[in-house]
Amino acid sequence: MPTVFDLIVRNGTLVNHNGIGPADIGVTDGRIAALGDLSTHDAAETIDATGLTILPGVIDSQVHFREPGMEHKEDLASGARGAVLGGVTSVFEMPNTKPTTTDAGALADKIDRATGRMACDFAFWFGATAENVEDLAEAERLPGSAGIKMFMGSSTGDLLVDESEHVRRVLENGHRRVAVHSEEESRLKERAHLRVEGDPSSHPVWRDPTAAYLCTDRLIALAKAAGRRIHVLHISTADELPLLAAHKDLVTAEATPHHLTLSSDDYRTLGTLVQMNPPVRDRAHQSAIWDAIRDGTIDVLGSDHAPHTLEEKAVPYPGSPSGMTGVQTLVPIMLDHVNAGRLTLERLVDLTSHGPNRLFGIAGKGRIALGYDADFTIVDLKARRIIENGWIASKAAWTPYDGRAVTGWPKGTIIRGHRVMWEDEIIGAPQGAPVRFIEGCVDPVSG
Repeated sequence: MPTVFDLIVRNGTLVNHNGIGPADIGVTDGRIAALGDLSTHDAAETIDATGLTILPGVIDSQVHFREPGMEHKEDLASGARGAVLGGVTSVFEMPNTKPTTTDAGALADKIDRATGRMACDFAFWFGATAENVEDLAEAERLPGSAGIKMFMGSSTGDLLVDESEHVRRVLENGHRRVAVHSEEESRLKERAHLRVEGDPSSHPVWRDPTAAYLCTDRLIALAKAAGRRIHVLHISTADELPLLAAHKDLVTAEATPHHLTLSSDDYRTLGTLVQMNPPVRDRAHQSAIWDAIRDGTIDVLGSDHAPHTLEEKAVPYPGSPSGMTGVQTLVPIMLDHVNAGRLTLERLVDLTSHGPNRLFGIAGKGRIALGYDADFTIVDLKARRIIENGWIASKAAWTPYDGRAVTGWPKGTIIRGHRVMWEDEIIGAPQGAPVRFIEGCVDPVSG
């Protein structure tokens, strides 16, 4: 007797653990219930994916959606709209909001704010400070917690843990992988005079490769002493890569689309719009990061979506803030790299779906496999489009890729069996839910 599913995605080309090939997907109760030839089966809803490629739902494990405290440039709802328009099904949001996400109440508040407003699924990083180290082991296991985030170099917001003793205590409290912004704060202070008024191209001179190398080297030594897994965010230098490769037993690493796509040449035309922490650097560093993508030193991609308004960005450097939009452009930019032959589709899936599943212990996401959440990023690999500011859903309403032609575009976003985006239109009310983790989640009341 034919099975009746809630949803069947027919005639698409799947990219999963079995390789790349044609298969239908049957979905029941938000989870994958069947894979293969489902031509004799029926469903309440059918999607014809002829000519399209179905990826496991893309997970962006580093976004800044600015809520609470900076809603004039982004909020959880607008950030999530950008995510699903770009084919992203889940996001991990960062703790440097106002107030910071550094106690259980602030985390619960973000979950409350997200529920009923975010179109994608979500988790929130919990910020480490010198004062809350005793709370971190419990905090990393709270529902909706992506884990612990530590800033060893100053960036947007007030979170900073730069002294080795405080870093050691953070690493000794808890078990899950700790995500780290790695730039040596003392060197940034020493070199602040190298910033040139009105010249954002001096940004990578100030925050130089040595600042990243020294901090990552110190961080790895402290992590080895503590026996704690760490995840180094937004790798921007060739210098750090041998360190990362030599310590894969404890250390994983993230690259970003902007460090893989933009270079110091772009300061001439984009100015402060390309200003990020750590900086976009010259093409020699970019080339080395591409090599690290290919040899496996880099484990995941994250957008580091960090919007500021154009008015804020127009303040002369160094008064201008660091950050750019990125969650909505992650998929089209990386598909363009796939079409250019810089990485395979299988490697892209590993970086954006399988990788986050492995690194962060995500339950039920990151694979197209029986029993997993029915999260799919459906793409047209042949579609040629122009990325434009008008497409960007962020409140900031701009992208450094404005006017860039790309090949490959997100056609649809499916989350837990619900079609939430199709052909650049968001469908239905927001139904985002907290991401579940294998190493979570304790009830904050009963434990």
